[in-house]
Amino acid sequence: MSVKVEESKKSLLKVERLKKHFFMGKTKLFSKDQQVVKALDGVSFELKRGETLGIVGESGCGKSTMGRAILRLHEPTSGEITFEGEDLMELSQKQLRQKRKDLQIIFQDPYGSLNQRMTVGAMLSEIVNTHKLVPKKDVDDYVYRLLEEVGLKQEHYDRFPHEFSGGQRQRVGIARALCVDPKLIVCDEAVSALDVSVQSQILNLLKRLKQERHLTYVFISHDLSVVKHISDRVAVMYLGQIVELAHKKDLFSNPRHPYTKALLSAVPTVGQEEKRERIILEGDIPSPYNIPTGCRFHTRCPLATDKCKAEEPVYREVADGHFSACHYS
Repeated sequence: MSVKVEESKKSLLKVERLKKHFFMGKTKLFSKDQQVVKALDGVSFELKRGETLGIVGESGCGKSTMGRAILRLHEPTSGEITFEGEDLMELSQKQLRQKRKDLQIIFQDPYGSLNQRMTVGAMLSEIVNTHKLVPKKDVDDYVYRLLEEVGLKQEHYDRFPHEFSGGQRQRVGIARALCVDPKLIVCDEAVSALDVSVQSQILNLLKRLKQERHLTYVFISHDLSVVKHISDRVAVMYLGQIVELAHKKDLFSNPRHPYTKALLSAVPTVGQEEKRERIILEGDIPSPYNIPTGCRFHTRCPLATDKCKAEEPVYREVADGHFSACHYS
């Protein structure tokens, strides 16, 4: 028992100073300077085995880019990604393919991410055969059990993706991720395209699978209510950086960063929940082509001072396990 406890405390994933910059083109005709989109600009965090880390923020903040960069679906510009003590950035493409079994992703659009010309059974069987997970005679039974585990039936084996509802297609996407028995799954807006009632079913499914299979999630979403339901800790992103990270209870009850406070103030309250004063952020998110100097949130922050405009705040621990990047946290 003590061995299992110690194992659960170890970091499964460690990300340090991770950057992903996209080089778009020249700023002016005949100019040598290129436009650089800093989609991800120095992200660091640690993820323990069996934990769910929620990632939230407005559209364009770099959430999905981070999820893909962790898996090297987007090749990072710089930084370190350590998985089970091994630096993923040092792996060759061949070595990375072998590591894919442990690192999987569930995409936002279940229809677009599935092969429309293959039945569900054929898709899943191909994965099982490619990785030689079971003897060929047992492949069908393996896929049947997998379908039942995600709430589908054996009769769905011979159906094509267009014959499923949105929720069923996402279940297929989950089955595909589970097929190789992974340790870490990146859920990239996995429920945002679904109806509210179906969202709750998929979230409960993910929570059950986490317990039964001892999974670890990076759960990306723009919906704070969804993140609160499924996450252990929550990281808030703004313009390619994490500006606050804390246990979900601490973050929702005592947010320290002005951006987090503004996001939480927009969440509707129900029943006896304490109502927050609505904080209206003025202006739009600055362009990732031209990130503001100092604190990148100062152009919209109601508390900004001259110091915020001139100096970039240090991302630091402001309470036990609670991190923030604000001069006045």
